[in-house]
Amino acid sequence: MCSGRVDLEFVLRAFSNGIDGVFIGGCRLNECNYVTHGNYHALNMTLLCRKIMERLGLDPARLRIEFMSGSEGNVFVEVVDDFIRQIKGLGSLGSESGVNSNTLKSRLVEVRKLIPYIKVMKNEKLATRLTDPNAYTDFYTREEIDELLDKVVSYYIDPEKCQACMICQRRCPAEAIDGGKNRIHFINQDKCIKCGACVEACPPRFGAATKISDRPVPPPVSEKERMLSRNTKEK
Repeated sequence: MCSGRVDLEFVLRAFSNGIDGVFIGGCRLNECNYVTHGNYHALNMTLLCRKIMERLGLDPARLRIEFMSGSEGNVFVEVVDDFIRQIKGLGSLGSESGVNSNTLKSRLVEVRKLIPYIKVMKNEKLATRLTDPNAYTDFYTREEIDELLDKVVSYYIDPEKCQACMICQRRCPAEAIDGGKNRIHFINQDKCIKCGACVEACPPRFGAATKISDRPVPPPVSEKERMLSRNTKEK
C-alpha cells in the first residue's frame, strides 16, 4: 500500500537472488495519503542503498525510484520501459565491475546481516524529508558508508561481571541473548542487531554488557563455566 514499506532487506535480497535491477514506484512526494509520508522514507532508503551498492561493486543505476500518481499509467509505462533499457545496457549483475557472482553474493550476505544495525545508525537520516532534489546525491557519502561498515560495533557480556539477572535477555528485541536463571548470559552475534539495548538494560552496579569496536568479540565460556554459584558470586 505504501512505498515506505519497501525495506532495505527486500532490495538487497533481490540482488542476492540475481535480479539485475530493482524499480520502486511511489506516490508523488507531499501527496501521501498517510501522515507518515512513507515515500520520503522510501527515497532515503533508496539513496542509502545506492551508496551501499557502490561499495559492493554494483552500479547504483540498478536501483531506481520514481514518484507518480496512480492515474498516470502512461508515465509509469514510459519510466519502466526506460529502466528496462537501462538495465539491459548495464548487462548482468556485477558485470560492470567484473565481480564474479559468488563474490558478489558473499558481499551481499554480509551486508544483509548488518541491516538492523544500519537502520539504527542511520535512523535519523532515514526519517528526514528531503525537499530539495539537489541534495539527493550527497545526502549519504561514500566515506560515510565506508566508516559505517568498516567500524561495525559489537556487544558483549563479560562473564566475570554477569549476575544472570535476565534483565538484558528480556529487553533484547532480537532474542539474541542466551541465558537463564543462574546461567551467565552470552550474546549470539549472528542474531544480534547491534541496537545497544543490552548495555542500556544492564544494571550499572554490574556493568556486564559492553560495546566493542576495537577488537573481536571473545568466545563464550563453556556451559559448565556458565553455571552461576550464588555462594561465590557477588550479588
